[in-house]
Amino acid sequence: MVKSYDVVVVGSGTGGQTAASVLNGYDLSVALVENSPTPGGVCALAGCQAKKWYDEAAETIARARHLTGKGVTRLPEMDWTRIRDEKRGFTRAIPNATRKGLKGAGIDFIAGTAAFQDESTLVVDEEVIQGRRIVLATGAHPTPLPFSGAEHMAASSDFLELDRLPPRIAFVGGGFISFEFAHFAARLGPAAKIHILEAGSRPLSPFDGEMVEQLMAASRAEGIQIQTEVKITAIEKSGDGYGVHTGDGGILPVDLVVHGAGRSPAIEGLGLEKGHVGYGRQGITVDRKMRTTNPMVYAVGDCAATVQLARVADYEACVAAKNILADIRGGQGAVVDYGAVPAILFTYPRYARVGATEEELKTKKVHYYKSVDTNLSWPTYRRIGMTHAAYKVLVDENSRVLGAHIISDNASGLINIFKQAIQSGQSVESLYWENVMTPYPTRESDIIYMLRPFIADDPLAGL
Repeated sequence: MVKSYDVVVVGSGTGGQTAASVLNGYDLSVALVENSPTPGGVCALAGCQAKKWYDEAAETIARARHLTGKGVTRLPEMDWTRIRDEKRGFTRAIPNATRKGLKGAGIDFIAGTAAFQDESTLVVDEEVIQGRRIVLATGAHPTPLPFSGAEHMAASSDFLELDRLPPRIAFVGGGFISFEFAHFAARLGPAAKIHILEAGSRPLSPFDGEMVEQLMAASRAEGIQIQTEVKITAIEKSGDGYGVHTGDGGILPVDLVVHGAGRSPAIEGLGLEKGHVGYGRQGITVDRKMRTTNPMVYAVGDCAATVQLARVADYEACVAAKNILADIRGGQGAVVDYGAVPAILFTYPRYARVGATEEELKTKKVHYYKSVDTNLSWPTYRRIGMTHAAYKVLVDENSRVLGAHIISDNASGLINIFKQAIQSGQSVESLYWENVMTPYPTRESDIIYMLRPFIADDPLAGL
């Protein structure tokens, strides 16, 4: 017997749950399929939320270290195992809460692995279900790497479950995971030798090159060794540790190797060809309505060829839900706009960005003006002992913000202000005057100093 729904969602992560919840709220019949025995998604279980337990503790240590000699006389002691257990106290409740939440809302939860039988039909293990519309939200997994011994690498989820931190750690790849976890290791354990091994000419390629250099300097000051243009040829088990073999014939001895070389869309086994759903290396092909090449199927979150960020997945899910409602009931749909997507690295200091990088503007031959400074000596950073704070603001000829980049302990709050300015098309003059009355002295009040170079005849220039 085939069971039919208005919408079938595949994946119980943040994007899948958002789509299911929104559509269910409009009295559509919704089923959610999940193949993991622990539903809830990577963000909650082993990503955004889970890592913050370590980040908050690492920030406490970092702040104390920066204030050593400025009033702090004794550093706090951190217990990695206790932090992990506190994190587990949060994450262990998520799978059951997810099931209960879906059931309580009237959404059918179907445990199993989904694959297309045809354009509108899925087989979940041996059960056949149909959806007038289908939303794929299957997430991503660590990118397979093409060298011998890759199976010895710990995934990010494994790192967050460690009983203890070993003293020698190598992070393969120079992306989000490597930088964030390297900063955790530098402050929460006995790690004496921490390495980030990047194959390219620079790490953190989505971020602004000049600002990345500043973050690298801050990282190296914490004992994190960053190497670029490293070709890993093999990882070999050696006693209680590992040897990371490189193309120049070197062998780096470590106790732990962590995969930080990116994530690929988890679309294997979905039978996308049978569903007439197009895809490529970056994920499932979607238009600005989040519709795939099969007009009855949508894709959101990390499995789509878009931006791999949790809040983007939620946004895409809402857009997809609006368009599904328009499909089924008529009315106004929606399109995505990625022009003001903020991203943040939970290092210390943090690095947040929104909009364009300087490299992107140069490549596109866009004329721009900039205000930039590094190693800020403003009182806001002097009093906390932070020596690597920095910023860069890029504006166009009409004084509209094209991009902003912040390295600070409050980068998330600061970047959100610039995100709002980009979304609303606010001029830098308006943004400047809006922030003159910001509570002082705070990190936010420093925005007027960032914008001052764009302001003609600034009456506050002497302050």
